[in-house]
Amino acid sequence: MARPPGLSVRLRLTLSYAAFLMLAGALLLAVVWVFLLRYVPEGAITLGGRGGSAPGDGSRSPVLFIPGRADLWRAFAPKAAIALGVLLVVGLGGGWLLAGRMLAPLGRITRATRIAADGSLSHRIELPGRHDEFRDLADAFDTMLARLEAQAAEQKRFAANASHELRTPLAITHTLLDVARSDPDHDPVELLERLQAVNTRAIDLTEALLLLSRAEQGSFAREYVDLSLLVEEATETLLPLAEKRGVTIETSAPRALTRGSNALLLQLTTNLVHNAIVHNLPEHGSVRIATGNNGAVGLTVENTGPLLDPAEVATLVEPFQRAGGRVRADHAGVGLGLAIVRSIADAHDGTLTVAARPDGGLCVTVRLPPLA
Repeated sequence: MARPPGLSVRLRLTLSYAAFLMLAGALLLAVVWVFLLRYVPEGAITLGGRGGSAPGDGSRSPVLFIPGRADLWRAFAPKAAIALGVLLVVGLGGGWLLAGRMLAPLGRITRATRIAADGSLSHRIELPGRHDEFRDLADAFDTMLARLEAQAAEQKRFAANASHELRTPLAITHTLLDVARSDPDHDPVELLERLQAVNTRAIDLTEALLLLSRAEQGSFAREYVDLSLLVEEATETLLPLAEKRGVTIETSAPRALTRGSNALLLQLTTNLVHNAIVHNLPEHGSVRIATGNNGAVGLTVENTGPLLDPAEVATLVEPFQRAGGRVRADHAGVGLGLAIVRSIADAHDGTLTVAARPDGGLCVTVRLPPLA
């Protein structure tokens, strides 16, 4: 934004310091002047004169001269003007030095801001000294830079992963078409089926990316949501998949009210239940779903499955991250299930906790703010 030129903050502070010092000096001189006027008559008075104690002795009596206010003014005014001049010089010089010293941290913060504006988010102010307003500002700016740097790195990593994931189905499609073109006897039905599967995967990935973007933006209307009803709906929808894989589902879902987007929270619940069914034991697996309302509205989805490394589990909420024990060739997914869950939880001011079960499988807990 173009702005007209103006006085610098340092100059304005200097003028303010000098003006305050001049005002204080003028008030002090005025008080001294008023104090002196109490003991000085309006006009000058002369006491004493010629004459001695006896006639003809020729002696002189002493003369006492008392100055008047005009005489006092002539003596006081020049000295007061000199004093005010000295105060002006001291005020301007000292004010300039003090203002520069006070604004030095602000200059350091400004330089850091310009460095960040040029794209370098790794720079930090790290302002030394004791706690004060400038240190608060510098620390808050450093915290903001750290978060921006982390978000920028995460976005770059996410963009790279998304590009790779989207490029894979396109490359497969290109390969299938090249093979079909070079082989006239290729079965077109098989080609169409494989192309349909690849296209479905690309569509699922695109929809997941759009849903993740919508959750991160937080642009949705908030309404009353009962998590127990969402658990019931998600369970009914995914029950055929659970029966097909031989997974039993147990639910304990008392009423749990919160505020948020019904569609997004339903997607959160569906993702958790779907992951619990897919990433389970090959036979006789189980899924337990529970809701609670103890201080915070909670949703817990726990499933049996292979043993997982706790260090690997911590990365499952990152986009396109899959633990080795959770990759299923028949239903690998797009790697965004828990990332979408975390984004939806964050958008609702909630928390997501993912932990490996000691006997195998995963336990995922989402906590959301209760109704006020």
